[in-house]
Amino acid sequence: MPPNHPRPLSRRALILRAAAVAASALPACRKKPAAAPAPPPWFLTPLAPPPDWSSLDPFQDSLTRDAFTQLLNSTLTATPGSWFTHIQITDAAALIRRASRDASLPPYSLRFAASSASLPKPESRFWRKASELPPLSNPAKPLADLRIAIDPGHIGGPWARMEERWYRMGDASPVQEGNLTLATATALRPLLESMGAHVDLVRSSNDPLTPLRPPDLLETARLSLQQDGTAITDRALRRESERLFYRTAEIRERGRRVNTILKPDLVLCLHFNADSWGGDPANPRFSSANHLHVLAHGCLLPGELTLDDQRLESLKRIIQGIPESELALCNAVARRMAEATSLPAYRYPGNSARPVADNPFVWIRNLLANRVYECPVVFLEPYVMNNADVFARIQAGDYENSREVAGITRPSIFREYASGIAAGLADYFRAARSSV
Repeated sequence: MPPNHPRPLSRRALILRAAAVAASALPACRKKPAAAPAPPPWFLTPLAPPPDWSSLDPFQDSLTRDAFTQLLNSTLTATPGSWFTHIQITDAAALIRRASRDASLPPYSLRFAASSASLPKPESRFWRKASELPPLSNPAKPLADLRIAIDPGHIGGPWARMEERWYRMGDASPVQEGNLTLATATALRPLLESMGAHVDLVRSSNDPLTPLRPPDLLETARLSLQQDGTAITDRALRRESERLFYRTAEIRERGRRVNTILKPDLVLCLHFNADSWGGDPANPRFSSANHLHVLAHGCLLPGELTLDDQRLESLKRIIQGIPESELALCNAVARRMAEATSLPAYRYPGNSARPVADNPFVWIRNLLANRVYECPVVFLEPYVMNNADVFARIQAGDYENSREVAGITRPSIFREYASGIAAGLADYFRAARSSV
């Protein structure tokens, strides 16, 4: 090799030089970081799907201007006029804000009917009004041809503690609301079927319908806590993911089942009420309270109306004419429940619910569990589970006829509950249906 010729680079040196050249070239060829995606324009309840405003298209020309405005003020909102920032009324249509976070998005236009005589045919909805059912041929079968879905509230069983619908007094059997509502549904079903109804149970066991579980919802829980301004701790994440599981995902799955599979003419949502039993459900205290109320949907607070999913779901109910049938059903059932149970009416504090004139037992309130069903819903809340008398009746279980419990001879609490509902439905449909 000539003395002035450079020595050939070793393999290691070649690799190091190539790496240095590549590194020096990186700033020139490196792409700029991608911009963060724009946040969605919607403002939604956790786990709610983006609003599909085209789902209102079949209900164009369904309500007159006056009827629509009256329902906004009397039923949909907690405060008359609170809808002004979201809905603009013109002579021909309601212009509805589609996305609370994007005012530039064109509003959805819902045309008004020219007159009540021009309302669309019932084919635009799956449920039927009483006047649309076949005429009654047998007064003993007032529910003939009626499709009813019974939704036993909560889940119960191994999930009852998580749901905070569980307590236990000493060595007695635990009180679990999901089990109580399922027992009531089991007692109610044959009563309704004996009057001609086709009855489905939304759930028939203590198994959740949703395939989701709390670990699947941790990221959603984190976002929910951030949105509420709540400190994110392990305990807060666990509790929020559990709440999203049993209260949100489960109810939305029940709504999907009702609206797409069962398609009933009405839903009966069964619940038992409860008062504070202290901080330890394994060592609770009894409440002296015991009362009854029945809920129809409505009374959205201003913050709830801002949520795009709640605004759409609620408007979809009123333009189908659900409130008229729903309130009439709630009134009829509440009267018979008051007779069957002899319970006083519950009164809501604050403005989260609105009373209904002429019936102290019926209130209007916005709940996911009565908003998500696209048909009339009778949402029942009788009995305070941790009242001493109610506890004794729950411990007595179900039984036929009457028996002395806590010093009073009476039917089982489940059959009493069921009989009040059945009698109320019979009253309503006998009066509302035409006869042959």
